[in-house]
Amino acid sequence: MLKLKNVTKDYVTSSETVRALRGVSITFRDREFVSVLGPSGCGKTTLLNIIGGLDKYTSGDLIINERSTKSYKDRDWDVYRNHRVGFIFQSYNLIPHQTVLGNVELALTIAGISKEERTERAKRALDRVGLSEQYYKRPNQLSGGQCQRVAIARALVNDPEILLADEPTGALDTVTSVQIMDLIREIAGERLVIMVTHNPELAEQYSTRIVRLLDGQIIEDTDPVAEEEAADTVKQTAPSNGKEKAKMSFLTAFKLSARNLISKKARTSMVGFAGSIGIIGIAMVLAFSAGIKGYVASMQDDMLSGNPITITETTYDLNALTGMMEASDKVEILKEPNKVYINSVIEYVAEMSEISETMLIKNNITKSYTDYIRAMPKEYYNAMLFGYGLDTSHSIYVGYEAGFGESKTNEVISIAALTSKYVATLKGTDFAQYASYVTQIAPSFKQAPNNPDYIRSQYDVYGEIADEMDEIMLVITPDSELSDLLLARLGYYSEEEFYNLVYKAAGDERYDPSLDVTYFEYDELLSEEKTITWYPNDAIFTKKTGMMAQASPFGYEPDAANITADGVELKVTGILIANAGTTYGSLSSGIYYTEALTEHMLRENAESEIVKYVEENGDITSMSYGGMPIGVYYTYSYRPFYPEEGMPEVLKEIAFVGKSLGIEDMMGGAMGGAGGTGGAGGSMGGSGSEGGVDFDMSSLKTISARYLGGVDVANNISIYPVSFDDKNLVTSYLDAWNGDGDITVNGEVLSAEGRDNITYTDVLELVINMINTMIDIISYALIAFTSISLVVSTVMIGIITYISVVERIKEIGVIRSLGGRKRDVSNLFIAETFIIGLLAGLIGIGATYLISAIVNVILKPLIGYASIAALPIGNAIFLVCLSIGLTLISGLAPASSAAKKDPVVALRTE
Repeated sequence: MLKLKNVTKDYVTSSETVRALRGVSITFRDREFVSVLGPSGCGKTTLLNIIGGLDKYTSGDLIINERSTKSYKDRDWDVYRNHRVGFIFQSYNLIPHQTVLGNVELALTIAGISKEERTERAKRALDRVGLSEQYYKRPNQLSGGQCQRVAIARALVNDPEILLADEPTGALDTVTSVQIMDLIREIAGERLVIMVTHNPELAEQYSTRIVRLLDGQIIEDTDPVAEEEAADTVKQTAPSNGKEKAKMSFLTAFKLSARNLISKKARTSMVGFAGSIGIIGIAMVLAFSAGIKGYVASMQDDMLSGNPITITETTYDLNALTGMMEASDKVEILKEPNKVYINSVIEYVAEMSEISETMLIKNNITKSYTDYIRAMPKEYYNAMLFGYGLDTSHSIYVGYEAGFGESKTNEVISIAALTSKYVATLKGTDFAQYASYVTQIAPSFKQAPNNPDYIRSQYDVYGEIADEMDEIMLVITPDSELSDLLLARLGYYSEEEFYNLVYKAAGDERYDPSLDVTYFEYDELLSEEKTITWYPNDAIFTKKTGMMAQASPFGYEPDAANITADGVELKVTGILIANAGTTYGSLSSGIYYTEALTEHMLRENAESEIVKYVEENGDITSMSYGGMPIGVYYTYSYRPFYPEEGMPEVLKEIAFVGKSLGIEDMMGGAMGGAGGTGGAGGSMGGSGSEGGVDFDMSSLKTISARYLGGVDVANNISIYPVSFDDKNLVTSYLDAWNGDGDITVNGEVLSAEGRDNITYTDVLELVINMINTMIDIISYALIAFTSISLVVSTVMIGIITYISVVERIKEIGVIRSLGGRKRDVSNLFIAETFIIGLLAGLIGIGATYLISAIVNVILKPLIGYASIAALPIGNAIFLVCLSIGLTLISGLAPASSAAKKDPVVALRTE
C-alpha cells in the first residue's frame, strides 16, 4: 500500500519559491495501472519522483506499507528504490558503455545478487520484453523501441512492487508505442504501475485509473481508494524483512568506470601519458640513483680486496673525525672598523694538535689478540695478512750485472744496497730532488694474503701461485706493466742498462738506443738462472773488530763479502695479472712472498745477535745515505770521510759503512764525495771534485728489533671478508673483543677487564657510505625538482575527472534511481581516478624501463657497466602506488561533487 498524505513540494531559488505540489493526498492499490495526466508544469513528474524516492517532499508524508517515510534515512530510500520501485524513463537513460545485459544487471548488482543469479534473471527479463537475441549489444546498436524495452526489463528485473513510467512512449513512433503500452498493461496485472503521460488517449485505452493534476493539486481521480478497501489492502501487504540492501561494490564501480574509460580510448591514453610524465621523471632519477649505487655495489667486493679491514698499532678514528667535522661551528665575531684583529695561528695549531691527539688511537696488539683473530671462523673471511714490520730489503740479495763495457762482472748485492746505488745515481741528474722518493714509489718485497685460492680468483696466472716458503711471484698491472725501478732493484736490468735509462730520461748524449729494454718475456722473468736469496741476520751482519767496531754503536755491520750459504733460494714461480672481473685486487703491482717465508724469517731472526743487541741497548736512530740508513744497510757506494775533529755531532751517533777504502779514496771522498763503482759513474754518481757529500741530514730512521724481524707478534693485520654484505660478520667478531663478555683464546679465558679495546679501520665502509649519502642527496634534490611535474599532472587529472563527472551525470541519475548510494556514486569516480592513476603509473614505469634499456645500451661501451640506469622493482611498485594515491587525492573533490548531485536533476541533464 502506497499513500501520500497532504504532500507538498517547494523548489526554492534565489529569486522565488515555486510550489510544485500543493497538499496532494492519494492512495494507490497494490495492483492497478494509474495514469497521471495534466499540462506541463502541473507537478506530474515531481509527484512521480517523490513516489519513487528520487525527490524529497517538503511537507506532508509518504506512507509505504503503513510506515511513515518521515524517519527514512538515505539508506532506507536507497533500499526502497532498489527493491520496491522500478523506473521507466522517456529517454531510456541507458548507460552507453554497458551492454544490454549489463544495463539490466545493474539493479541486481546493487542489490547484492550473485553473478550467476543476476545473469539468469537479467536474461529472463530481457526474454520477457522480446530481446532474447540482444544481450551483448550496446544501446547505440538498438532502435528506440528496443532501448525502451531494455529500460522496462531493467525496471522489472528486481521484481519491484511499483513501476513508475515517465512518458514511456514519448520518444517512440505509434506502432512501437502500442507495443510498449501493451507490455506495460501486462505488467500492471502483477503490480502497481503509475504512468505520467500527456496523451489522454493512451491513458483512456490502457489505464484502470486516471488522476488529473493542475497547478500541483489533484483535480480528478477516476477510481479513488475507499477507506475500507485501504484497510483490507494493508492486511495483504507483507512488511519488509529488514535484510534487503542496496549497495554497489567497489568492483562494480571499477568495472563501470573501466568500461567508460575504454569507450574513450584515445582520451584515456592521452590522460594516462600526461599523468605519467612526473612518474617518469622521478623514476628515472631513482633508476640512475639505484644504477649508480648498483655500480658501486658491484665494485664493493672487488674494492674490498684492495681495502681490507685493517688493525694497526697506530690509527685514527675516522668516524670521530666525521662527527667533529659535522659538529664544528664557526663563531661570528662582530668586528669594528679601523681595527686589525689577530688570527691566532698558534691557537689553531694547538687546536689541531688536540684534535689529532684525540683522533689518534694506539692499539695494544698482543699475542692473545692475534690468536683471537686467527680463531675467527673461516667462513667469515677469504684471507688474512699478518704484518710484523720487518724490512727485507737488507736481507734479500739479488744477482746483477755490474760495470760497463768489457769490465762487466756478475755480482750479488742486497736490494737495499742496489737501491742506494741507483738513488745516488739519480742524485746526479737534473731531477735529483726527487731521487729520495724512489724508495717510496718503487714497489718492494711484500707478503701476500694467506689464501692462494682467493688470489687465484682475482688474477690470471702464468706459472703457479707462490705457496711455499721458497716461492715468490710477480704481480703486473692490468696493462701488463712493471715498474722499471722494481725490475732494476731485482737485478733484471744490468747496471749499464739502468744508466742508459737515466741518460734517456735526462736527455744525455750518452743515451744508447741499442741498450733500451722495453719489455721482458715471461720466461725471462721466471728464469731459474735468476738469483734471489734471503739471508738471516746472522749471515749478513758480522761483528766488527778494531777501528770498525769502534765506529759502530752496536758493533755489527752488513758484510757482503762474508755472507754464509744458509740462505733461502727464492724462485719466481708465477706472473699474475688481474682478470676481467677484478678492478681492485688484493695485490698491487710488485713482488710477493708467502706467509711461510715470513714465519721462517721470524724464527731465524728472533735470536740473532743484532736483534739481541737492539733489545738490550734500545732502538738505533740512524741517518740515511742515499735514502738508506747508514750502519744497517750495505750501500755499496763510497762513503764520505770526516776526520774525527771535524765530524758533525749527529754523525758521531751513526755507523759508517762501505768498502774498506785506502787513504787516497778517503781523501777523495773528503775532497768531493763519492763516485760510482769502477769509476764509471761519471757525473751521474758524482765525481771527486764535483759530487759533494751525499748525506740527507734530515732523514733519520729508527732501527728496532721489529724492523730486523725479531718480534713475532704482528703489528698490523689485514682481513679480507668474503663479501661486502658479509663484512658485518667480521666486524661483529672484532667488536666482540671490545664487548663486556668473557672471551676464550687457546683455552684461556680473558675477562673484559683484562682486554684492551682494539680499534679497527674500515675505510671502504666509510667511503661507500659517503658515496651513497651523496647519491641520495643529489637524488632527493632531483626528485624535488621533478615532483613539480607530478603536481601538475595530479591537478590535470583532477580536472579531467571533473569533466568526466559532467559527462556522466545521466549515469549518476540512473545509478541513484536504481538504489545506488551516494557513496556508490563517489566510488564510481574514485575507481576512475584509480584506473587513471594505475594507467599513468604503469605507463611511467614502462617508459622508464624502456629509456633505461636504451641508456644502458648507449653507456655500456663508455663505462663498462650494463645497468647504470636500473629501477628496482620495489621502487617501481612504490611509484605506481604513488601515482594511484595522488590521482585518488585529485579525484576526491570531483567524486564528492558527483555524490552530491540531485538524482532528479541528473536524470534531466543532457
